[in-house]
Parts: sequence; C-alpha cells; structure tokens
Amino acid sequence: MKEDISIYDQGIEQYSKVTVIFGNFMMLLWIALGTIACRFLCGLVAWIYLASAVIMVYVVLRKLVCTNCYYYGKWCAMGWGKLSALLFKKGNIKDFKTSIGVKLAPLTYGLLSIIPLILVVISIFLGFSIFKIVILVLLLLISFYSGAISRKKTCAQCKMKLMCPGSAEPKK
Repeated sequence: MKEDISIYDQGIEQYSKVTVIFGNFMMLLWIALGTIACRFLCGLVAWIYLASAVIMVYVVLRKLVCTNCYYYGKWCAMGWGKLSALLFKKGNIKDFKTSIGVKLAPLTYGLLSIIPLILVVISIFLGFSIFKIVILVLLLLISFYSGAISRKKTCAQCKMKLMCPGSAEPKK
C-alpha cells in the first residue's frame, strides 16, 4: 500500500562517515558512563548493564528496527543500516511503523539513562565523591544531547521521518 510508505524525498540518501563515527562515539561514551555509574554500586550490575546495553543497541534493535528501514545497507546517521545488513537479512519497509523495535527503542534508550542516573545518585548518598558528580553531570549532558540535540538534527534530514513514530521532527 502506497499510503503506508511515506519517504521524505528531501532527506539525506546517506549520512557522512564523520556523522556515523561521531554518533557511535557518543553512543559508546553513553554506555561507558552508564557502566561506570552502575559500578559505583555493584560490579555485577555494571557488567549486566554493559552487556545488556551493547546487545540491545547493537544487535536486538538493529534486527527489530533497521532491517525494515529505508537505510538498510546504507549509511544512516549511526551507520546502523550497514551493520544491520551485515548481521540480518532485509525486512519490509511497510513493517517499519508497526515493528516491535520502534516501540522498544524509546524504552531501551530511556533505560540507558535512567538506570545509571538512579544508581549514581544512590551511590552519592552512600559516599560522596567529586568523580561521581562528574559522571552524573556527564550522563545528564549526554542524555540531553542524545535525546534532544542529536535526534532533532538527524531526524530533520532522515528519509524515514514521515513514517517513524520516534522522529523528533514534526510530520508535514
């Protein structure tokens, strides 16, 4: 059905490799900071957070979201279309809007921030240190950057913005 597929024609065909590298650097920094924040309370929790974050971000969501995306096999803002094509066979773009992945993604990214933020705050109450405050501030900054600035910038240029429920760009 034609109405199910609304590609933004003025969107970027492929994002620059600089954008991809920077985006993944920020994602890995986010995961690293979250792992450090979790480590303040418990090493096992930190390892579970790290493994869960990497598996969810770089495998599960790539299967559930990227296989049905216009950018499958291409350089999207994060390069995940290329990663997805290396790991999984192509899905159907018609399934993008209704895939469980587009519902799971906000939860995943929310938990990437919320869990370490809660744990670092608890750890500050249990034993104050400047390093914990630095990690807390960095986590807040990277969460804000990822959720507001980066999403707004990349969604504005994305070919999927008209059909993506997670787009930070208003539908026109």
